[in-house]
Amino acid sequence: MLSDTDSSLKVTGIDFLKSQNTRKHHTDGYNIKNLVVRRGDSFQLQLSLNRELRPADKLSLRFAIGENPMKNRGSLLSLKPEREDFNGWKISLVKRDGKECLLSVTSSPSAPVGKYNLHVKTGTNIYQPENGVIYLLFNPWCEDDVVYMANEAQKKEYVLNDTGYIYVGSAYSIYDRPWNFGQFEDCILDACMYLLDKSKLSLTERRHPANVSRAMSALVNANDDNGVVLGSWSGNYIGGTSPMDWIGSVTILQKYYKTKKPVKYGQCWVFAGVLNTVMRCLGVPSRCVSTFDSAHDTDGNLTVDIYLNEKGEKLNMSFDSVWNFHVWNDVWMKRTDLPNGFDGWQAIDSTPQEQSQGRFQCGPCPVKGVREGDVYLPYDSKFVYAEVNADRVYWLVKKVNGKDKYFRIATETQDIGKKISTKAVGQSRREDITWEYKYPEGSKEERMSMERAYSFIRPSGLMPRSGYASTVRTLDGNTQPLVLNEPVTKTGLHIEIKNTEPLHPGNPLEIAITVKVSTPGNWTIDLTGSCQLQYYTGKVQANLGTTKETFNLEGPSEMQIPLKIAPDAYMKTLSSVEDEVLILVTAIAEVRETKDKLTKETSMRFQYPPITVQMPETAKLYNDFTCAFIFKNKLNVTLENCKLLVEGLGIFKMTTFDQGDIMPGRIMKSEIVCTPTRLGERKIVAKLISNQIKGISTEKAIIITE
Repeated sequence: MLSDTDSSLKVTGIDFLKSQNTRKHHTDGYNIKNLVVRRGDSFQLQLSLNRELRPADKLSLRFAIGENPMKNRGSLLSLKPEREDFNGWKISLVKRDGKECLLSVTSSPSAPVGKYNLHVKTGTNIYQPENGVIYLLFNPWCEDDVVYMANEAQKKEYVLNDTGYIYVGSAYSIYDRPWNFGQFEDCILDACMYLLDKSKLSLTERRHPANVSRAMSALVNANDDNGVVLGSWSGNYIGGTSPMDWIGSVTILQKYYKTKKPVKYGQCWVFAGVLNTVMRCLGVPSRCVSTFDSAHDTDGNLTVDIYLNEKGEKLNMSFDSVWNFHVWNDVWMKRTDLPNGFDGWQAIDSTPQEQSQGRFQCGPCPVKGVREGDVYLPYDSKFVYAEVNADRVYWLVKKVNGKDKYFRIATETQDIGKKISTKAVGQSRREDITWEYKYPEGSKEERMSMERAYSFIRPSGLMPRSGYASTVRTLDGNTQPLVLNEPVTKTGLHIEIKNTEPLHPGNPLEIAITVKVSTPGNWTIDLTGSCQLQYYTGKVQANLGTTKETFNLEGPSEMQIPLKIAPDAYMKTLSSVEDEVLILVTAIAEVRETKDKLTKETSMRFQYPPITVQMPETAKLYNDFTCAFIFKNKLNVTLENCKLLVEGLGIFKMTTFDQGDIMPGRIMKSEIVCTPTRLGERKIVAKLISNQIKGISTEKAIIITE
């Protein structure tokens, strides 16, 4: 009979020391049985053996990643204690205590991210533990990782915060849409790992966040590769969820992971919200970025053409478009693949707009490169540059002898890419980051950046271009880069547009157009004003009314022209579309004596009554509390088919209350019993949607204590 001393060494168990390791690695939020750690930092494992470890014993830990792992491919790592490190990994024996031994493992700061299978080899015995899959993520806390971020408050915001805001509306009325990122919720990490596998990135490519973020920008949209979200801007969302009805990424990613089929439907803020979740989940610092008056320049010549008819109404006929807002993401990393000077924030975009290298993907494009006009840099920097810097050229379309003729009436050079916004670090407010993307409009640096960009683009002559206008050549072939400041007119013509009463659905829309002249003299002015409903993509949904006035101004002076739209002119359209629409007001003024022309457009949003949330300020872990949602319909219209959507990460799952129709003056109240399962500040998000209104949301925080 063999004595204990002769028997071969066997492992009888492994303790992954999950709570101490995950606290150290900032991964204790992940709702998963397995160990989740970040690369480049050490974690400990406690082995239980059948006998004491002796100097002659052979012991190695094997980490395998991917299908068919092999040593020579770097996908199988065999680590022996106290040996030289292997591929940047090392392992050491911390202490021996009888039949127990404590090991410390440090992964390489440039290791491929993903799922590693661990087994332990002792002599000829191999031990495969239960839950032996270890998840390895990017590490912004490690100085040698390319995603390293020095500032603690920023890491807390851009990696660990699971809630936030996405800024939408228009440059004239920005509002926040609360969004639950939920990167730590059930199945979300597994959904991200599934996307990594689906991306077919090689192990070498998985080492660098530039490759991973580009692949994720492709996979978050369903185009090309059956990715996560199917985009739709049709206004009809039968067979899916309207893009306005989501309040976070969790339901979307869980559903996708379960069905492996694209989830219907998304628009830009949904793509950005989901991509933000994926990048934070994988450990890359990430933020949602909104830009207002964002250009979609389809042919890369840095101008966007807008066509108006003689009533001043915008026509849906350009291939280019200006979106009231567009949302993408910035991810933080060193760009080891580029010349120096382009580290830091990189723009990535998963909204399917233009193909890049044959797929709907965009970025990472260095934000510093956008600011400097370095539009030759990979990836997609020309497209991102145009989104925030293009010029807007207005064309008047007139019928001359039965044919459309095009007259260039204005060039707006400081209009695109305004108020670039993201959520401030550690605060519930909007931070303006326009300065990171561009120098101040009109400054010397901005001119140089623009000229630099033009030198790489070489615009091909200014011609209107749309499906209808490609053959027209009625204009001078002026190929000079556009004059970039507001046209100085002989009369000092200036237009302002404002609403004189709050814009409540069901009330008349009361708007005033003010025309000013600053030069002395007697001027005759023709003013055309129009009011339309438009989607955030710039597409016009309905014409509501126009006004045409001719008046005399003795300069310097001003005149106010009212534009009033009755409720029945727009309420039907408002109820028939599934999207939130904006009110677009366009004005064209022409001075007869000097032929000075000026156009101005403003988009405004409707104003809605608020939702109130009633709940305690603090609650104890696992102790129930009640949360009430109250809404009073202060509008003159009945809100039909109301639904209240609520979600609180770590408090309760997504819940929908059907409220039916809410008459004017009626109060709705809904209650939910909450059981907090996680400590710290938690947020509850509520959203009310009806046929008439899509955009009422609110959120409230509660502190959960032990």
